Amino acid sequence: MSEQSHIPNAGVSTQGAAQPRKKPTSAWRKFRRSLSKTKLRGPHIWLRHRGISEADAFFCSYPRSGTTWSRFTLFEVLTGEAASFGAVNDGLRGIGRHSLGLHLLPGNGRLISSHEQYRKEYRKAIYLVRDARDVALSEFAYTTALEFFHGNLDEFLETFLCKKISPFGPWQRHVNSWLDSPIAGTPNMLVVHYEDLRKSPFEGFTRMAEFLGVKVDAERIRRAIANNSLEKMKEKERLEPQRASVKDRFVRTGSVQGWRSKLSPAQVAFIEKHAGSALLRLGYPLSDTLPESGSDATPALQGTTRAS
Repeated sequence: MSEQSHIPNAGVSTQGAAQPRKKPTSAWRKFRRSLSKTKLRGPHIWLRHRGISEADAFFCSYPRSGTTWSRFTLFEVLTGEAASFGAVNDGLRGIGRHSLGLHLLPGNGRLISSHEQYRKEYRKAIYLVRDARDVALSEFAYTTALEFFHGNLDEFLETFLCKKISPFGPWQRHVNSWLDSPIAGTPNMLVVHYEDLRKSPFEGFTRMAEFLGVKVDAERIRRAIANNSLEKMKEKERLEPQRASVKDRFVRTGSVQGWRSKLSPAQVAFIEKHAGSALLRLGYPLSDTLPESGSDATPALQGTTRAS
């Protein structure tokens, strides 16, 4: 994945002389990220999508949509081996590094990760989605920790929805590229809501394994879920710090509807103005139809894409 670079010993003290303070990212990486949001990115992305076979499948999402937890759990479901940042990033490789990925699918296929908008190379894909209002908060914390963004949340939301906070475009454009794709509504695309996956992980990961054509013992799925709980994910980050770990945490709370207590009414209105139609397409209710914020009820997601 594009933003999961590992930094050994980040934030971990060692014996002897004082260690220089780690930086969350380098000037070169910031420069590359800036270039990635220009037209120069096109040829580079085309080159990264070479070498894809008919048997390959994709695990796609907009960043900060629950991708890391889902990939860790899927890795254990597919391999039966313990998931760590190194093992997962080596086995379920991202686009551009997929030539070295593990062949875990029928026909010697690989499960390749991507944050890209839909492309014609993606003939079979799981598309993981999460409420944009929660994604925005997680992406704000992440890009701020990496010093990719300097500004307040209001300024971030304008970039997130109207410009490009990442190379992958505004959230709603990303969603619509997938929901309007040729594979949408066909057996070759499975839309998975992060909120559903958190609520019923066994059913969700079983469904993904079936979609990928992999027969897996139910006990292995349960074990994979248990091995990648939030607390265990945080411990894995402690053992293998990520770049964001220098100033914050890469593994956050993974909250569902956390936005209801963290976004102001004006911020919610701004998000829904620009992304409301995409939220509704995915079955996420807008704020004016939700129960009071003190309610424990999580609204059922409704929308034709859930069964895709």
